[in-house]
Amino acid sequence: MCLGAPAKIESIEGEFAIADFDGIKRKISIQLVPDIKVNDYCLVHAGFAIEKITKEYANEIKGYLKEIFNEK
Repeated sequence: MCLGAPAKIESIEGEFAIADFDGIKRKISIQLVPDIKVNDYCLVHAGFAIEKITKEYANEIKGYLKEIFNEK
């Protein structure tokens, strides 16, 4: 099982993009999702965009992650 983190694509340069993970920006590879565009959302695993997703689904995942990491 792998865990993909939701991110929003801010800019694209060739096969790489700057992705925003709720304020943390990282350079990621978009080779596996060639149809991705600026302002799209995707799941990122190990520095690679692995799937294009909707904004609603990204927010749903963020909610689940907050629940998991805020549990005591």
